[in-house]
Amino acid sequence: MKIERPRGTRDFLPDEMEKRREIEKRMRRIAERFGYREIATPTFEHLELFTVKSGEGIVEEMYVFEDKSGRKLALRPELTAPVMRMFANECSVMPRPLRFYYFANCFRYERPQKGRYREFWQFGVELIGSDSHLADAEVVLLAYRILDSLGIDFELQIGHVGILRSLLSPLGDEMASKIMRLIDKGDREGLLDYMEAAGVDGEMRETILAIIDLKGDEGVIDEAKEIMDYDFERLEKLSSILRETEVKFELNLGIARGLDYYTGVVFECYAEGLGAQKQVCGGGSYELSSLFGGPKTPSTGFAIGFDRVCEVCKISPKSERTVVIASFRGLEGHAFRIADKLRAEGVRTVVDVMERSLKKQMSFASEVNADYTVIIGPEEVEKGLVAVKNMKTQEQILLTEKEAIRFLAG
Repeated sequence: MKIERPRGTRDFLPDEMEKRREIEKRMRRIAERFGYREIATPTFEHLELFTVKSGEGIVEEMYVFEDKSGRKLALRPELTAPVMRMFANECSVMPRPLRFYYFANCFRYERPQKGRYREFWQFGVELIGSDSHLADAEVVLLAYRILDSLGIDFELQIGHVGILRSLLSPLGDEMASKIMRLIDKGDREGLLDYMEAAGVDGEMRETILAIIDLKGDEGVIDEAKEIMDYDFERLEKLSSILRETEVKFELNLGIARGLDYYTGVVFECYAEGLGAQKQVCGGGSYELSSLFGGPKTPSTGFAIGFDRVCEVCKISPKSERTVVIASFRGLEGHAFRIADKLRAEGVRTVVDVMERSLKKQMSFASEVNADYTVIIGPEEVEKGLVAVKNMKTQEQILLTEKEAIRFLAG
């Protein structure tokens, strides 16, 4: 009986895994250069962790189950809530700010489509404990440097939910949240219909539309000041630092990040080549610790959609030299011993375990694109030599065992 993999999941063969690991390695390296250290949280959590943060409606999008004691658990749909749960429980006495990064798989029960899977991977960071525009600057800069290092064609857009929240505050929390979610979805028609049905007056509607349509360089802030009374200093300071560090970005006051826990600066990165699902990174400043029983703590973070990045990233992993050891029957012990010494020198080395003829071992070396084949025959063993064949040029030389190991490890 043939069993297919579950819908919305994928198998990764060696070539794809090597590419993914190379991308992951670069992301980790840059995060660590910024002073971030890796953390990990459980693959499943109490369901309440996510419903407290996102509401009961998220249950329909999750893998939820009961354990044998009847506790309601869920496979994690994202990482921010687990990280803040961990912070509230275990990190209260650690020096601030905390700089964490993570890389892990998450699960959502939704319709699979290009760039969206039921099992997917996130790379993210959380900078916990600073309420300064400098924290915003560091996190935005880190996201930018990671994506830029991967050679991705992307654009960075920055907004501030405080601007929209201030504008919408006279409408009350419920109406303001609904409008924020419609803005976040980019549903302009739905937004207009809702505001009209909710009785939002014409002047307010025009002001809301004018603000969310503001997009461009630093002139956007001057235009916003003409439309509404708000202190734009934080956004101005952030923009100044990013320009100083030569980050290419665009201000977009229509970025809503329709989740209520965002408090200030928000940002999103969009990559070419992904169709409708082109967002590869999103984040901003937020407060979640108090929701999970910890002290009220300002935080800033982002998550990168690792699978989407892999789709558009063209980098190839650095190819390692591959050596195949081919031996005559009865000389397998020599093959294993030489292979062991090459591996100790860091050389990827493959030995035949199929008991094939020398001819078939050589064919196998060609099939796996080996760089060199070490041939061990009775005459060579008698003279204390091995034959080393360059599989690209077909050139073959005789060397002592020590010379061969030095040559292949060089």
